[in-house]
Amino acid sequence: MRHGLCALGRTSRSITRRSRPIPNRWVANGHRAVALRSYASVAAADLQFGQPVHETHPHLLKAGEITPGITASEYAQRRSNLASKLPKNGVAILAAADVKYRSGVVFYDYHQESNFFYLTGFNEPEAVAIIAKSATYDDHIFHLFVRPKSPKDEQWEGSRSGTQAALDVFNADESGDINDIERHLYQIVGDASEVYTDALPSNPSTSAFARLFSSRPSSVTDGLSRILEKAKVTPLKSIMNDLRNIKSDAEIANMRKAGQASGRAFTEAMRQAWTLEKDLTAYLEYMFKRKGCETSAYVPVVAGGQNASQIHYVRNDDVLVDGHLVLADAGGEYGNYITDITRTWPIEPIFNSPQEDLYNAVLSTQRTCISLCRASAANSLDKIHQIAEKTLKDSLMGLGFDMSGKALQTLFPHHLGHYIGLDVHDTPGQSRKAPLQAGQCVTVEPGLYIPDTDRWPKAFRGMGIRIEDSVCVGEEHPFVLTTEAVKETRACLG
Repeated sequence: MRHGLCALGRTSRSITRRSRPIPNRWVANGHRAVALRSYASVAAADLQFGQPVHETHPHLLKAGEITPGITASEYAQRRSNLASKLPKNGVAILAAADVKYRSGVVFYDYHQESNFFYLTGFNEPEAVAIIAKSATYDDHIFHLFVRPKSPKDEQWEGSRSGTQAALDVFNADESGDINDIERHLYQIVGDASEVYTDALPSNPSTSAFARLFSSRPSSVTDGLSRILEKAKVTPLKSIMNDLRNIKSDAEIANMRKAGQASGRAFTEAMRQAWTLEKDLTAYLEYMFKRKGCETSAYVPVVAGGQNASQIHYVRNDDVLVDGHLVLADAGGEYGNYITDITRTWPIEPIFNSPQEDLYNAVLSTQRTCISLCRASAANSLDKIHQIAEKTLKDSLMGLGFDMSGKALQTLFPHHLGHYIGLDVHDTPGQSRKAPLQAGQCVTVEPGLYIPDTDRWPKAFRGMGIRIEDSVCVGEEHPFVLTTEAVKETRACLG
């Protein structure tokens, strides 16, 4: 039984299935009490799940891990941390991401909703997690409603974990069929002092599951909005941002793995000749996976020449011309944790003098800003951005740029950095005004984009240069997660 075995630090190659209820026996798992129940052992090799588990994919997960690098105990601690922030008898409701469709029945790769994933590690659609805090003592119940096992559906859509695995693998205290959730929600919400949720999408899809969490009633279900009609409802987002803000050692290790693999892919790409943006794009995405990442963290930007002036240029369909630079912004993902890298280098293996001057202005700024990513410096991202602006402005004036008026906003139009983690822009809405804390992970990405107009020195027109690394804030020193991606000018040239 994963619930008990992980708690006790034991490993097993069997999944246990509940046979009959018996009185609970309680043991400490380091976070809160866990009930041990009686189960009949079933070989995991004979079972199929909706995602890898250690027993079926030992090459991907270690014993005790629910997802790569993250143990069952850590997921349990995360839920306990959330419960500790709820009022007595408070309830948090989180919905899994729905499947997104490209057209008709052709779907996109599935990506789980990040807060739901952070608390459960469950990576299937049509699921709901409920954390219900006790009214009488400091404990909680973890409910997990999922799709039931269905041989017919699984033949078409792939394996599902099912309601029993919700208990045995994902350590829910109570599980149930997602198709029956409405009647359970009425009771859970009716007993709650306050409900915390963000599970009301503004653009619901047409699936029956999504309609449950729609603010618009349907013939299939009245929707969560009707269930919550008389409840006191509070957004969950700010609490989840607080929980996800400081990364654990395991999270940082996952981001380091993604950064190392992606950085090595960049360095190998920079030492080859390229003539098409699409070929470089394909190479980077392949090498991310080849070196250990599961997928790309986002749609890459591979922009040759003046295309680099478009911050989110993702067409990647142009030719790469000798004498120009190429800017590549891409990164891999490991265990759902992302990395974010940008490098700029000459298409032919040499910087010309203006290119090198502008490149070094950006590189020098980036080095300075990375050095400030330490808790002891008490800098916020906004403060470091201001330092980047001043450094870039001084460098540009030294290169003959007229920096009067709003010149800097034109040449450096984006922020220096953002938070990263499970999302490329992690903990959305979190302020960049607060001092950085040890364990936060951020990007540092100064850039300069020179329009091809008479306003700017001719030698620099049409250039776009950005240098970006993923960085973990330390108490006294920053920890660069993407150091394998070279950025010194001579290293860029191989």
